[in-house]
Amino acid sequence: MVKEISGAAKSFQSIADLAGVMNKVKQAKVVMLGEASHGTHEYYRWRHFISQELVEKHGFNFIAVEGDWPPSQRVNRFINLEEDETGDRDRRGVNLKGPALRRRVREILLSFKRWPTWMWANLEVEQLVEWMRTWNSKVDQAEKRVGFYGLDVYSLFESIEEALTQLEQIDPKLARKARLRYQCFDPYMDDEQEYARSLLYYPEGCREGVIKTLQELLQKRLDSIPPGKHGTFFDAVQNARIVKNAESYYRAMIQADDKSWNVRDKHMMETLNLLLEHYGPESKGIVWAHNTHIGDYRATSMKIRGEVNIGGLAREQYGEENVGLVGFSTYEGTVVASHAWGGSTEVLVVPPARVGSWDAEMHDVAIKNETDKLALVFEQKHKRGPLAEMRDQRAIGVVYNPAYEKWGNYVPTSLSRRYDALLFLDFTRGLDPLPVKPDEKEIPADFPFGY
Repeated sequence: MVKEISGAAKSFQSIADLAGVMNKVKQAKVVMLGEASHGTHEYYRWRHFISQELVEKHGFNFIAVEGDWPPSQRVNRFINLEEDETGDRDRRGVNLKGPALRRRVREILLSFKRWPTWMWANLEVEQLVEWMRTWNSKVDQAEKRVGFYGLDVYSLFESIEEALTQLEQIDPKLARKARLRYQCFDPYMDDEQEYARSLLYYPEGCREGVIKTLQELLQKRLDSIPPGKHGTFFDAVQNARIVKNAESYYRAMIQADDKSWNVRDKHMMETLNLLLEHYGPESKGIVWAHNTHIGDYRATSMKIRGEVNIGGLAREQYGEENVGLVGFSTYEGTVVASHAWGGSTEVLVVPPARVGSWDAEMHDVAIKNETDKLALVFEQKHKRGPLAEMRDQRAIGVVYNPAYEKWGNYVPTSLSRRYDALLFLDFTRGLDPLPVKPDEKEIPADFPFGY
């Protein structure tokens, strides 16, 4: 196994050393960048470097993350110079830079209030957003600027509020009808957990109204949208879609239905398709999500359980040659996570990987090659043989207890079939969270699975 891994791997220390990985994925329509845990500094930094390379040199149009749509749209509007800034040289704030730019980016990231806030409200994402804003400020044509979007399904009440605000601008009559239908949610006072619990006693919930609102929005003709409001219409449709899919997700979740995982990943795939369509037939997108979402489900134990994910769905839809899947792996270090749902933000020790796991095997290769970073690129010849064996690969969620490593935190994986490339970092550390107080009424992100 050491020989096989060594044959597919090269040491790296900079983005220039990842030429093999970039050559593997740069021609794809979609590149998905994973992570073995949600709270690791190095995963965010290397995804930043790879994304920057894909945008600046290979024409990728957007980054879509495993986060909520509404706060991600605030980031998107900011990096695309669509909001007024005060105290700056011009009304769009194009010239924001240095400490002023950093302060404004941080203010926007503080709107990521769903627990665990550290997933997107952190210094690593702050640096990503600063770069995206700076890059876009140099691009004259708005349609050529890079975008930032949320793929996730959780934002029920926030998306209701956003959809109604946007509908008022494009179709006040439809806005009034939608407001009446969404009043079904009023008794729960913006408390997602309370609505989810109510479905145990009133299974019909608010499903009918949210479906009708989305259907009516989808039936609107583009030529009926007021001039200059097509972006608002796109945003309104997506928020209405999130309301429908979030309601379905909470329904499946509260009924202890394993299909809730599939509801979520199918929503992510639906959103990715809409973004690619929005940017045009030649568009190319980047996805940031956990390995459990971007690594092809058909090469893991997920397939046995009837679970799908966005990585496998994208390969099925676009063809493997048009989708680049890049996983990440660590042997040991620290990670930001929590011992319990809704718990405090902690820096936890990640113990050495389980003996015989992919992570442990790559650690042995790293020692042999006197390096702390390996980039593996999987060619067709690797789809069979040792690198296609089923072995454990570590997967740490937002809730993590290192003491349970003997029993959990690993996914049986055929490495060369799950990914097109994999970056192994022997030792990693926890990321740097921003101080955000979570909204306790919101269902935690990744609930109930952790990924």
